Amino acid sequence: MGDAQKREKIYKSPRRKLVRFFEKSRNQWKEKCREAKAGIRVLSNRVRFLEKGRERLKNQMRELRAELARMKSEERKREKEYEILKKKTEEAAVPEYAEEFDIAPFGHSYSVAHIFLFVSLVLSSATGFRGAARAIGIFTSFLRLPVSSPSWYSGRLWLLRLGYYKLTRPKAKAEKWVWIVDHTVQTGAEKCLVILGIPLSSLPCPERCVSHEDAEPIALLPVTKSDGEVVWQQLEQTAEVTGVPREIIADHGSDLKSGIDKFCRKHEETCFIYDIKHKTAAVLKCELGNDGEWSEFSRSASQTKKEIQQTPLAPLAPPSQRTKSRYMNTDILIKWGRNMLVFFEKQEREADKEYDPEKIEEKLGWVRGYEKQIGEWEELLRIVKTAESFVRKEGICNGTCRELRELPDFQAGTDRSEKIRRELSAFVAEEELKVRPGERLLGSSEVIESVFGKLKRMEQDQAKSGFTSLLLSVAAMVSVTTAEVVRKAVEKIPTKKVSEWCGKFLGKSVQAKRKEAFAPPQKTEQKQDRFQRAA
Repeated sequence: MGDAQKREKIYKSPRRKLVRFFEKSRNQWKEKCREAKAGIRVLSNRVRFLEKGRERLKNQMRELRAELARMKSEERKREKEYEILKKKTEEAAVPEYAEEFDIAPFGHSYSVAHIFLFVSLVLSSATGFRGAARAIGIFTSFLRLPVSSPSWYSGRLWLLRLGYYKLTRPKAKAEKWVWIVDHTVQTGAEKCLVILGIPLSSLPCPERCVSHEDAEPIALLPVTKSDGEVVWQQLEQTAEVTGVPREIIADHGSDLKSGIDKFCRKHEETCFIYDIKHKTAAVLKCELGNDGEWSEFSRSASQTKKEIQQTPLAPLAPPSQRTKSRYMNTDILIKWGRNMLVFFEKQEREADKEYDPEKIEEKLGWVRGYEKQIGEWEELLRIVKTAESFVRKEGICNGTCRELRELPDFQAGTDRSEKIRRELSAFVAEEELKVRPGERLLGSSEVIESVFGKLKRMEQDQAKSGFTSLLLSVAAMVSVTTAEVVRKAVEKIPTKKVSEWCGKFLGKSVQAKRKEAFAPPQKTEQKQDRFQRAA
């Protein structure tokens, strides 16, 4: 305590002078602080200005690099043309198509031709990713092009970026859209609502049916739970992208129908059209599902296939029957029954028989008992197929029902087929009431079913892992794909955006969750407590 008092400074000046001195000193420090803060503010503004300038210079540098790449490409092109004119020999001539492999998008090693060729092989030629990469390698080596072949994984990323670009590029709100809506499901609890769109003014009907190139990807919305309320919310969300559509075409799945009906009640300008393929399947299900002879015929065909598929009679085996949507494929079973009846007649005429008659009669003779029924089923199928093909191509407009009734193949010969004819005619007439004068609406959603089939073919065994990033390939399959579209996709869409989309909408796949669930427990290092060791 004494030492502290000794160290304390003792002022000899009067207090009135000390007060003025300390006040002046404090004011000087305040002024210095204000100057320092003002200097910091000036420097902060300078830093922001320099950062903006740096970003501007970076953008200019990117543009200059892209321009430089294009100029170099043009220079190489001119040099090749000069060499061709100079040497004037076919051996030294460079093919015109080889030049396309020299033009690479900014930031990419491979050319637009590489990427477009790979995507075309996968989407248009039913080629797998590894097969497409090898095909390009064979193609370039055969033509002696001085270019390398991309890996299958690079091609997969190109496809996903193309799908993301098509899905997220701006859609015309001024157009009246037709939405084609359906759910796709795979292993797991997830269900994905897919919405494809076609401007009403661009419908190809009645010249031809709708193709993949006519449709535009509007929305891919995976969810773990789907009901009418969820579907309605998804449709409202999608309407913000394209505006309220003129038509929504879909099947009558419970959640889809409930959500679409609620959407149409809110937006009276939108009409809900029931897909003709699902309608005809429902009509056949109602007619054949209560037909005991049809049930016995299909059951006998299934049993016969199991009995003869490993015998010499395997070429005559009935086709496999689907457990889901079986009434959409009744035609293959009915056609097999007719072919078997024709085969029996041919066997009776021929002396040299390839198959054992006794075995044929034992295993397949039961088909003879359904000759009359097969004729009736064929007539039902003819009525159904005629309605399907007519509405698929012509669409629905004023007068569609009348034109359908006048078709020769839509005429009935029995009371049973007349019942089907009247029901389908009434359905088309009911849908026709939703059409405005001079308007033509889409009547079939088979294009989206075709897209789902292509997705399953592309995924193959990966479909057992639930939804993966290949879901984006749905968007890549539709609309027109050109070299220019591919170039814009790979230049504007980085891989990071694809990964972010997958993380946001898909999460972990079933296979990833399975690996986590069955992963062996990690061995933790056992360390003895140092206090126990000391004790």
